[in-house]
Amino acid sequence: MSAGRIWAGWRSAYVASVDSPAGADGDPGTCVFCGLAGSEDAEAALVVHRGSTCMVVLNAYPYTTGHMLVVPKRHVARLDDLDREEFEELWTTTVAAIGAVERAYGPDGVNMGANLGRAAGAGLPGHVHMHVLPRWVGDTNFMTTVADVRVMPETLPSTWRRLVAAWAPPQ
Repeated sequence: MSAGRIWAGWRSAYVASVDSPAGADGDPGTCVFCGLAGSEDAEAALVVHRGSTCMVVLNAYPYTTGHMLVVPKRHVARLDDLDREEFEELWTTTVAAIGAVERAYGPDGVNMGANLGRAAGAGLPGHVHMHVLPRWVGDTNFMTTVADVRVMPETLPSTWRRLVAAWAPPQ
């Protein structure tokens, strides 16, 4: 049996209309992640965790509740631009973020990955980052396809509090 297809024609109009967002051109002065790295108010900035070279922030436009981004503090576009310390912390922090989302939400699975380059879906290709988001069996929702709408059952401040509480202390 082959997989079915759902054609979402609205996506082509969206993709054609998108301009490069601030920071996408590689300018750290206009990059939202660089701005968050310097923020003093973690809750207002939706910063779940700060490490020495990386941080974890909630996605302000999540695919699903609990969608986090693991971001190097230094403005780099590619994984191979990271130094060894940044690279190691990016991966250990990604693993910690997976643990936090599992403790906070008890999902059936977790999507984790990176969109490298604009054509791969990176909204901010000038600043590399990892996505971590919970998934549940049977969690299909046609609202996105038929109405260009995502349904979020929890506010971002509630999600932030839940994930901060679930973040494991350093070992």
